[in-house]
Amino acid sequence: MAKLNVGTHVSIAGSLDRAIPRAAEIGCTTFQIFTRNPRGWAFSPIPQEEMGAFAEGLRRAGLSPVVDHMPYLPNLASPTPEVYEKSVATFKAELLRCDMLGIPYLVTHLGSHLGTGMDAGRGRIVSALDEALALKTRCMALLENTAGQRNSLGTTFGDLLAIIEKAASPGRIGVCLDTCHAFAAGYDVKTKFGEVLDELDSVVGIERLKVMHMNDAIGGLGSHLDRHYHIGLGMIGEDGFRDILADQRIHALPLIMETPIDERRDDRGNIEKLHELAPH
Repeated sequence: MAKLNVGTHVSIAGSLDRAIPRAAEIGCTTFQIFTRNPRGWAFSPIPQEEMGAFAEGLRRAGLSPVVDHMPYLPNLASPTPEVYEKSVATFKAELLRCDMLGIPYLVTHLGSHLGTGMDAGRGRIVSALDEALALKTRCMALLENTAGQRNSLGTTFGDLLAIIEKAASPGRIGVCLDTCHAFAAGYDVKTKFGEVLDELDSVVGIERLKVMHMNDAIGGLGSHLDRHYHIGLGMIGEDGFRDILADQRIHALPLIMETPIDERRDDRGNIEKLHELAPH
């Protein structure tokens, strides 16, 4: 049986260190968090004792790696000066918070150019990356592929490459591949995952792939619908995830699910399902 490193996005309600027993309790061996309220701009510094409790909790639980995700509001491609400045400030703050917590990866969506054009949007993202990575943090920024919504950046592997290769510190930028987003964008991860990964390798370089978001999709292939669903119960389906999990190139990666919790299944159920569909 393939030994996979599987987890979900976990709540930090109460304090950051409380995410660790929550993750362990449902069977995670890796997990993803927000380090702060993801729905607002304001945030508080991390108390020293909370940093210590987080580090000690991770040491005891043996969960690794932890992945941080950028909050919802920032748009690194925004043409609106106020939004852009706040977005870059948030990005910088998250990288610093990751270093304080010993988190190696920060996943970020690339945002929307809001009609100003792909080149302009990419230019703003590159500037944001350059400013943030000038902090020389240990944490690596991971660009997440998108489902292809109108005016969004990062839908194709070529778009990711165009951003990475213009950045001043390309060695500190990686990729997070989301299966739902890829499928919605037109990459057939359901029946041709090996070919999709081959394309990622030839365009961006598979060595840049550091995290996978394992999400089934409510929308069909090329639908551009960013709606995640339970593993095996969406349009990718059980056979699709069997095919994805059969590719040994992803077995060493943290496989993080951002699936719903409802009457059909909870996080523990999705973790169990992913293990069930892995090669035996």
